[in-house]
Amino acid sequence: MTAGPVLAVCGWSGSGKTTVLREVIPVLVERGLSVATVKHDAHGIQVDPRGKDSDHLFEAGADVMLHAPGQSLIRTHQARAVHAGGGTPSGDLSAALSALLGEYDVVLVEGHKGTPLPKVWVASEAEPNPPDEVTDVRAVLPWGASRKEALLRTIDDWLPRAWRAAPVYAGVLTGGASRRMGWPKQLLTFEGKTFLERVVEVLEPFARRTVLLGDGPFPDACAHLPRLPDPPDLTGPLAGILSAMRWEPGATWVVAACDQPLVRPPAVTWLLDRREPGKWAILPRLSAKGREPLLAVYDARARKILESLAAGGCLAPSALAEHPRTLSPAPPLELASAWRNVNTREELEALEREGGPGAAP
Repeated sequence: MTAGPVLAVCGWSGSGKTTVLREVIPVLVERGLSVATVKHDAHGIQVDPRGKDSDHLFEAGADVMLHAPGQSLIRTHQARAVHAGGGTPSGDLSAALSALLGEYDVVLVEGHKGTPLPKVWVASEAEPNPPDEVTDVRAVLPWGASRKEALLRTIDDWLPRAWRAAPVYAGVLTGGASRRMGWPKQLLTFEGKTFLERVVEVLEPFARRTVLLGDGPFPDACAHLPRLPDPPDLTGPLAGILSAMRWEPGATWVVAACDQPLVRPPAVTWLLDRREPGKWAILPRLSAKGREPLLAVYDARARKILESLAAGGCLAPSALAEHPRTLSPAPPLELASAWRNVNTREELEALEREGGPGAAP
């Protein structure tokens, strides 16, 4: 089942599942979180009464969007499509949850007590405990108690850890045209290793997969890594970031540049430790105005914003810094050199004179 902030609220009919969700959801929304709910209905979904126009269209085979000012609803034949391809009902739910996690901070599932999800059990008066076959119960909301506060405490404990459950992938941008340097930056050497090798060696222990973003020559030491070309209609760092996020849309991406040869593990640890629910990107702040879009974190939910920037002709990922879902913490001074770029021969000569990760940014 999908990893991430998905919590099932389960219990027998009449136990009060919907009531407690109606009490808790406004609190989460007031905190700035986007919330989606999934409700199980074994009898099928009926948006319109039989005989209405949209129901006729749905029965004819079309997926139907109902749209009105301030709201919309899509009724699809998703289950039929999955089953036709050999899927299962649980697989269908997993696909739906994955899609929701691309846009929402937390997904609350009402029911699905037999589905492998973390669960809160809402007790009934006659049955205070969950049955033995219900697994992964994080809390039981007793009958007659203040369930709103109990569920909020459970969410507060669970959500930060669930937010970080998404797999971490790493992408390294490979230098573009390197016009100012006059040589592919990924092949430049510093202290016996190419720039690209240095960055990859630091990122690989943190990531499930590490990929190279962009074209160009690569050192033999990186030949084992997947390479993702830029999308044909985009250029610059945003092209590489979107190529990565399209390739593995459910991942949290750490994206660095090959011209950041002083990156080191404590800086990556610091960066990943800044993740928190409701923040979709982490662009560190190294000056009063500047935000760093490379050696930065892009949550899966940031993809929609980045796609919108690209569609509008903005190719600078730093534009994401102005979005309220972006976090811009200042790194500790002793880590700041990890964000240092080497773009010119003069900067490379200065790096060689200063030497080592302790060089000033």
